[in-house]
Amino acid sequence: MHPTQVLFPGTRQPVSLPVCDHYAGSEKLMRKSIALQQELGPVFDITLDCEDGASAGNEAEHAQLVGSLIAGDDNRFGRIGARVHDVTSPFFEQDVATICAADAGDSASRLAYLMLPKADGLADVQQAIATITRHTSAAGRRMPPLHVLIETHGALEDVRMIAALPQVESLSFGVMDFVSAHYGAIPSAAMRSPGQFTHPLVARAKLEISAACHAHGKVPSHNVTTEIQDTAVVTGDAGRAAREFGYTRMWSIHPNQIKAIVQTLSPADDEIGEAAQILLKARDVQWGPIQHGGTLHDRASYRYYWSILQRGHAGGAALPVAVAAWFAETGTIAAPISTTPQH
Repeated sequence: MHPTQVLFPGTRQPVSLPVCDHYAGSEKLMRKSIALQQELGPVFDITLDCEDGASAGNEAEHAQLVGSLIAGDDNRFGRIGARVHDVTSPFFEQDVATICAADAGDSASRLAYLMLPKADGLADVQQAIATITRHTSAAGRRMPPLHVLIETHGALEDVRMIAALPQVESLSFGVMDFVSAHYGAIPSAAMRSPGQFTHPLVARAKLEISAACHAHGKVPSHNVTTEIQDTAVVTGDAGRAAREFGYTRMWSIHPNQIKAIVQTLSPADDEIGEAAQILLKARDVQWGPIQHGGTLHDRASYRYYWSILQRGHAGGAALPVAVAAWFAETGTIAAPISTTPQH
């Protein structure tokens, strides 16, 4: 039996996504990002941005461009999503119709997810789901998974109910809009490190989002790092987000940030090796209890070690052949990420 059949019987397996979500807005940056994904493999997602990416007055054409890139041959892995306008925008429904419905052609079936910004609470997310469902159903299409950006007081207040929605697979934290929404009560230093991890109100928001996601098997995605040259800052932010706040995914806003995020949020080789040994031992005794290194393990800990292998697979790690076969049964194994500097 496949490990997921044993470890998650009768329940929905927690969502597993690539650890990096890279944003691109202009056509030039979109195409460069797609080329980089072709080079590195599906170890990071790309979100093509219809909200901040489109210039004023060019929203319709921009959404058409996004749809064409998602439908194009260069989308080799099916790991490209799109950020649409918020539900109060006159362009929200236009974005949905263009990217998700019948006239979108192949982009509707190859779209990895939609990102919804500036939701003011559960009602906005439900309205967005209803609109997307109406368009996709009329076109005979599936509704893509929904990612929601938590950056308002209302969305944070409703975060557990939003995470519980079956259509939602990931929540992201929008630190800059969240800090701005306090109108000076939180200093601007809390938009970046170290303040973003130490200011009580910002830390609380991050913890609430992460806890809501883990309670419902969804993926918490950490906010951007505005430093785009010094990858040590990106590495430090990603490490703190993972170790101290439980985030398993992070936004990238520049190609220089992608490898740092992938390498930091992916498990280390020794963690992968230990997880593989434990799960292979468990398989050999039909998933009963085992002893490994003087420690007892059973299905409770097996679920933890399975998540290590999932994250390693998503990050392009070279898994032991015996466990790699488990992922080959359900999809293409990600190519290892190159450590060659990009120019």
